[in-house]
Amino acid sequence: MNRIWNSVVGKLWATILLLVSFVLFIVTVLLLEFLDNFHTKQAEESLRREAVTISKIVNDYHSVPILSQIIDDIIDVDTNALIISKDGKILHTFHNGYNEQEIQKQLLALEDGGRHEKVQEVILPSTHDEQVMEQYLVLSTPFPESNGAVETIVMYQSLDAIHRTTKSTTHIVLLSAFLALLLTTFFAFFLSSRITGPLRNMKHAALELSKGNFETTIPHVQNDEIGELAQAFNKMGVQLKDYVELIKQEKEQLSSVLTSMTDAVLTFNHEFEIVVTNPPAEKLLQKWQFTDEASEGELPPQIVHMLDHVITFAEEVEDELEIGRQFYAISISPLYSENSIRGAVAVMRDMTEQHQLDKLRSDFIANVSHELRTPISMLQGYSEAILDGVTQNDEERYEMVQIIHDESKRMNRLVNDLLDLARMESGHMRLYKEPFDVVAFSERMINKFLQRAKEQHVSLTLESDHSEIIIEADEDRIEQVLTNLIDNAIRHTPEEGSVTLTVQSFEDAVEMSVIDTGIGIPEEDIPFVFERFYKADKARTRGKGGTGLGLAIAKNIVDSHEGLLYVKRGKEGGTIFTFVLPKK
Repeated sequence: MNRIWNSVVGKLWATILLLVSFVLFIVTVLLLEFLDNFHTKQAEESLRREAVTISKIVNDYHSVPILSQIIDDIIDVDTNALIISKDGKILHTFHNGYNEQEIQKQLLALEDGGRHEKVQEVILPSTHDEQVMEQYLVLSTPFPESNGAVETIVMYQSLDAIHRTTKSTTHIVLLSAFLALLLTTFFAFFLSSRITGPLRNMKHAALELSKGNFETTIPHVQNDEIGELAQAFNKMGVQLKDYVELIKQEKEQLSSVLTSMTDAVLTFNHEFEIVVTNPPAEKLLQKWQFTDEASEGELPPQIVHMLDHVITFAEEVEDELEIGRQFYAISISPLYSENSIRGAVAVMRDMTEQHQLDKLRSDFIANVSHELRTPISMLQGYSEAILDGVTQNDEERYEMVQIIHDESKRMNRLVNDLLDLARMESGHMRLYKEPFDVVAFSERMINKFLQRAKEQHVSLTLESDHSEIIIEADEDRIEQVLTNLIDNAIRHTPEEGSVTLTVQSFEDAVEMSVIDTGIGIPEEDIPFVFERFYKADKARTRGKGGTGLGLAIAKNIVDSHEGLLYVKRGKEGGTIFTFVLPKK
């Protein structure tokens, strides 16, 4: 029921029905009132005609014995008549004259005493039952007789006859109104269906359009406004399809551009909420959350401050920030919706690698200059001393020559390391992979450095969970890695310290660790230990300083074997260098 009342059909039907009902009600009331007055007037006219007829008959047949019978045949069955003399006596009665006395009282009560025609409605006892009161229409009219006397004819008729006629007319009118309401309902539903049928089709088509089915069309068989609306709807569907296709293409193009960009792009609304991101931006957000630079769903405070400035002052902001030891070039521009700012777009570029490269470039020049300046100066100084004859004897001359020889070897190692590192980084290093036993290889490495460890008063041991572990790798290159790690560990471990080489076997890989109890590497230097010429010992003490390229070479060798080399501080001090190699 609610569905009908909430529909256009129900509302249209109710509106038309109420309108027609109101009109029929007014027409019926007026018509019934008119008919009631009409029937009353007709009754009055009938009584008046009958009174004239009676007066003529009385004048013509005053003394005829059958006068009453003649008049009874003339007047209606429901009509009664009295003839009253001037002094108020009843001379004649016609039909059932049970109310002569009441009529006489009513007549005498008239102001003029019945000398003029008078019509009125009175309540009298019924002519059929004196215990029942009825409403009568009474007509009194005087007439002169042939002998000159003036008498009064009183005609009275029960209004029930008039009411019966009016009731029959009322039934006819009400039946006509009921049929009119039925016809109105039928035509209202017919008209509504003609209107709502196309509207329902449009509703179904609109739902299909909302689902993305732009091929939906509405048949327009009508040539009226509804047909024109259907045509306009079909044109709208075609245009929507074109617009959506165009928007889809632009969206895909924009998505492809954002996805292919190496810079991180983030779009914000005016409440600083992230709306659109690209893959680099998602990785950057995860990185910030992982390093506790920002909580989940939020941004670092530096970027929030820049966003607030951009949205508040509608100005583009560019800056380079350091967030979590990383450097980012950030550019934030406002986004407009007509004349108001609806958000901002931020483009972020990770400049950390560029900063590191700049630093490494400057460090490389400084380190190479430093590393080469010392041996060159010594070579030049001692050679000039020999040439100038400064030496007093052969022993001093031999000592100077020995220094020149050592410094030349040092320069040779530095140049060779630089060449090896350049060869590795250019991909020209060739590996000769063959199966060998890592445990036996580790024992040989321990024996190689055992004498040197004793000289430094350092304990050198091997720990392994297997007696034999076979891997396929370049044994010489792996020996170069271990040589560098063990040599560094012994050089940076004080007396009575220990250096331990551990070997662990896994299903597909072998893990080798060099653990020392030395001075350790500062936490801030750990990310840079594998860079060229990087030394945690800033003083670069000659006794313990190498070329600064050993760890960089070791990392390249491990990477060439598709392995992993990393470093961390020990729990009780010292340093742990670990590298993992695949078995095949």
